[in-house]
Amino acid sequence: MPKTDRLFRLLHLIRGLRPPVTAARLAAAMEVSERTIYRDIDSLRAAGARIEGEAGLGYTMTEDPALPPQTFSQIELEALTLGLSDVNQRGDPDLAKAATDALVKILATLPERQQRQAMHAVNLVHRYYAPAKPTIDMTLLREAMWAEEALDIGYRDLKDARTTRRIYPLALSYHDRSVMLLAWCCKREDFRSFHVTRIDGYSKTGESFRPRRVTLLRAFIDPLHSRDRGGEGAAR
Repeated sequence: MPKTDRLFRLLHLIRGLRPPVTAARLAAAMEVSERTIYRDIDSLRAAGARIEGEAGLGYTMTEDPALPPQTFSQIELEALTLGLSDVNQRGDPDLAKAATDALVKILATLPERQQRQAMHAVNLVHRYYAPAKPTIDMTLLREAMWAEEALDIGYRDLKDARTTRRIYPLALSYHDRSVMLLAWCCKREDFRSFHVTRIDGYSKTGESFRPRRVTLLRAFIDPLHSRDRGGEGAAR
């Protein structure tokens, strides 16, 4: 592999892998020696890349506005445009606008040839059915998840019975025709999925459940993935 290609691949790995990434892991991924990794990191630093860390500790990429942007393959551009187009059609207004704005920002960093490729992508999205629009402010709901703050919600179940619950909001799950809020229900002391269109109000509590969100979410979804891999999900 030419050195230039190797340096771009190394830069991509350092950017993409969970930091700090060790030279041993980079060497295994690149199929080169650790000595080569050390030399290539020195070359990247000399070229202006801000790579923190050292041998034995691992390396972390600090993005620099002056550094040339990442380049994308044509299939990566197709994946980006396809995914963001789907978000634009399925998301609530704020999320749809964010998808449009993100695509504009990505295109602005690309060479003209790749801008044309992205603007004339061969993969298109058109959904005849989109999830019903929620009546609550989804941006504030996402902010509560980012902040790992408990919420008090009013909720109407499928029989239209209303309850009030305190929940730990974990994630939003987008299904074919619905959006579900995955949460820990303090009232039931168990995980629950709530249709966002049936949440008729919520308020912040000031109660933090940080740093439990990642652990709770993993405990919620891992059994679902295991069930699907076992074939039970397809039979339902």
